[in-house]
Amino acid sequence: MAEDGLDLSATRILVTNDDGIHAPGLKVLTRIAKGLSKDVWVVAPEHEQSAASHSLTLRRPLRVRRFGPRRFAVDGTPTDCVLVALHRIMADKPVGLVLSGINHGANLGEDVTYSGTIAAAMEGALLGVRSIALSQMRDGDGVIHWSTPERYAPEIIRKLVALPWPTDLLVNINFPPCTPDGVNGVRSCRQGRRDNAIQVVEGRDPAGREYLWLGDYLRDSGSGPDTDLGAIVDGAIAVTPLHLDLTHGAMLERFEGLFR
Repeated sequence: MAEDGLDLSATRILVTNDDGIHAPGLKVLTRIAKGLSKDVWVVAPEHEQSAASHSLTLRRPLRVRRFGPRRFAVDGTPTDCVLVALHRIMADKPVGLVLSGINHGANLGEDVTYSGTIAAAMEGALLGVRSIALSQMRDGDGVIHWSTPERYAPEIIRKLVALPWPTDLLVNINFPPCTPDGVNGVRSCRQGRRDNAIQVVEGRDPAGREYLWLGDYLRDSGSGPDTDLGAIVDGAIAVTPLHLDLTHGAMLERFEGLFR
């Protein structure tokens, strides 16, 4: 089942993230959203929730703080923020689009299974709202070129939401680590898979006690040019449709009759 295209000028937009209410990427995405619609709300985590994935807060109450008109923080996860926004803060009128990000760093390949940025968009999709996650990759010196998504994201979002859209879909957009003039096009691509494991670094604290620190992937390699990883390596913006149904169709067919 698919929904018709959106008229963004008449659309209520929720902006959220996993880097927290004060993150620079959230400010950039809010400006982008306000250029698309006059009905923009921000509901984001009070504190950074990177790699929170699709977690919910179930064992304690949530607190909501108001930071200004249509701007709120929730002391929970990105998923909590979307739920609270749609069911409470913005419940008087349907939300037509969830924008999550812009994340400080890429969400490529298997990152989507860890990312709180993706999880917020996933929750929006689960609640029947078109949802897009946006991430900006850091360059080799750790610099973030926020001007790149600020130039390209509005037109990409307009084109995406103008299409009929399946209700069990979310879109993952990653911007390459370069200035706007260095972008090598926009590429529709599939999710990739790296050929190396995430780092686990050993060390000792000032008291001499051993610890382990989970790091990042050593390389964004291992996938072909038709993947999000390949697109970013080529300096292109990667646009990847993600499906909420994780069922492996081919293996499901092989299971038929196995347990009868």
